[in-house]
Amino acid sequence: QVQLVESGGGLVQPGGSLRLSCAASGSRFSINTMGWYRQAPGRQRELAATISRAGSTNYADSVKGRFTISRDNAKNTVYLQMNSLKPEDTAVYYCNVRFFAADYWGQGTQVTVSS
Repeated sequence: QVQLVESGGGLVQPGGSLRLSCAASGSRFSINTMGWYRQAPGRQRELAATISRAGSTNYADSVKGRFTISRDNAKNTVYLQMNSLKPEDTAVYYCNVRFFAADYWGQGTQVTVSS
Protein backbone atom coordinates (compact mmCIF):
# COMPACT_ATOMS: atom_id res chain seq x y z
CA GLN A 1 0.00 0.00 0.00
CA VAL A 2 2.99 2.26 -0.49
CA GLN A 3 2.38 5.44 -2.45
CA LEU A 4 4.98 7.80 -3.87
CA VAL A 5 4.15 11.38 -4.78
CA GLU A 6 6.63 13.29 -6.92
CA SER A 7 6.85 17.02 -7.52
CA GLY A 8 9.24 19.68 -8.78
CA GLY A 9 9.53 18.95 -12.48
CA GLY A 10 9.09 21.56 -15.17
CA LEU A 11 10.69 23.55 -17.96
CA VAL A 12 14.06 25.15 -17.36
CA GLN A 13 16.72 26.79 -19.54
CA PRO A 14 20.14 25.20 -20.00
CA GLY A 15 22.31 26.00 -17.01
CA GLY A 16 19.31 26.33 -14.74
CA SER A 17 18.31 24.36 -11.68
CA LEU A 18 15.40 22.29 -10.44
CA ARG A 19 14.70 20.44 -7.21
CA LEU A 20 12.64 17.26 -7.30
CA SER A 21 11.00 15.73 -4.27
CA CYS A 22 9.32 12.40 -3.63
CA ALA A 23 7.33 11.60 -0.51
CA ALA A 24 6.52 8.01 0.43
CA SER A 25 3.54 7.04 2.56
CA GLY A 26 1.86 3.86 3.74
CA SER A 27 5.06 1.97 4.48
CA ARG A 28 4.96 -0.63 7.23
CA PHE A 29 8.72 -1.12 7.13
CA SER A 30 11.63 1.27 6.98
CA ILE A 31 12.79 2.24 3.52
CA ASN A 32 16.20 0.98 2.54
CA THR A 33 17.45 2.66 -0.63
CA MET A 34 15.77 5.58 -2.35
CA GLY A 35 16.66 6.81 -5.79
CA TRP A 36 15.87 8.64 -8.97
CA TYR A 37 15.76 7.09 -12.44
CA ARG A 38 15.07 8.82 -15.71
CA GLN A 39 13.79 7.86 -19.12
CA ALA A 40 14.10 9.93 -22.27
CA PRO A 41 11.94 9.30 -25.37
CA GLY A 42 13.18 6.23 -27.21
CA ARG A 43 15.64 5.38 -24.44
CA GLN A 44 15.67 2.81 -21.68
CA ARG A 45 15.20 3.89 -18.10
CA GLU A 46 18.53 4.63 -16.44
CA LEU A 47 19.76 5.31 -12.95
CA ALA A 48 20.44 8.93 -12.07
CA ALA A 49 21.20 8.71 -8.36
CA THR A 50 20.55 6.56 -5.29
CA ILE A 51 20.99 7.05 -1.58
CA SER A 52 21.00 4.52 1.24
CA ARG A 53 19.28 5.04 4.57
CA ALA A 54 22.67 5.84 6.08
CA GLY A 55 23.39 8.42 3.40
CA SER A 56 25.71 6.59 1.02
CA THR A 57 25.20 7.95 -2.50
CA ASN A 58 25.69 6.67 -6.02
CA TYR A 59 25.49 8.76 -9.19
CA ALA A 60 25.49 8.11 -12.89
CA ASP A 61 28.63 9.50 -14.51
CA SER A 62 26.51 11.78 -16.66
CA VAL A 63 25.14 13.68 -13.64
CA LYS A 64 28.05 13.45 -11.21
CA GLY A 65 29.08 16.86 -9.94
CA ARG A 66 25.82 18.48 -11.05
CA PHE A 67 23.11 16.56 -9.19
CA THR A 68 22.83 15.99 -5.45
CA ILE A 69 20.54 13.42 -3.89
CA SER A 70 19.44 13.70 -0.27
CA ARG A 71 16.76 12.29 2.02
CA ASP A 72 14.81 13.08 5.14
CA ASN A 73 14.13 9.78 6.87
CA ALA A 74 11.70 11.32 9.35
CA LYS A 75 9.54 12.49 6.44
CA ASN A 76 10.22 9.50 4.17
CA THR A 77 11.17 11.96 1.47
CA VAL A 78 13.96 11.95 -1.09
CA TYR A 79 15.18 14.98 -3.02
CA LEU A 80 17.19 15.54 -6.16
CA GLN A 81 18.85 18.92 -6.57
CA MET A 82 19.73 19.38 -10.22
CA ASN A 83 22.14 22.15 -11.18
CA SER A 84 23.80 23.14 -14.45
CA LEU A 85 21.08 21.36 -16.36
CA LYS A 86 21.72 20.32 -19.95
CA PRO A 87 19.30 19.52 -22.78
CA GLU A 88 20.36 15.88 -22.52
CA ASP A 89 18.94 15.82 -18.99
CA THR A 90 15.46 16.09 -20.51
CA ALA A 91 13.49 13.03 -19.41
CA VAL A 92 10.74 11.76 -17.20
CA TYR A 93 12.20 11.32 -13.74
CA TYR A 94 10.90 8.48 -11.60
CA CYS A 95 11.27 8.13 -7.86
CA ASN A 96 12.10 4.66 -6.54
CA VAL A 97 12.03 3.24 -3.02
CA ARG A 98 13.41 -0.15 -2.11
CA PHE A 99 12.58 -2.35 0.83
CA PHE A 100 14.01 -5.74 1.74
CA ALA A 101 12.25 -7.52 -1.12
CA ALA A 102 10.14 -4.99 -2.98
CA ASP A 103 10.45 -1.88 -5.13
CA TYR A 104 7.94 0.91 -5.60
CA TRP A 105 7.85 3.59 -8.26
CA GLY A 106 6.44 7.07 -8.46
CA GLN A 107 4.28 8.33 -11.30
CA GLY A 108 7.11 10.25 -12.92
CA THR A 109 7.67 13.97 -13.36
CA GLN A 110 8.72 15.63 -16.61
CA VAL A 111 11.93 17.63 -16.71
CA THR A 112 12.53 19.59 -19.89
CA VAL A 113 15.73 21.56 -20.44
CA SER A 114 15.39 23.87 -23.43
CA SER A 115 15.99 27.45 -24.49
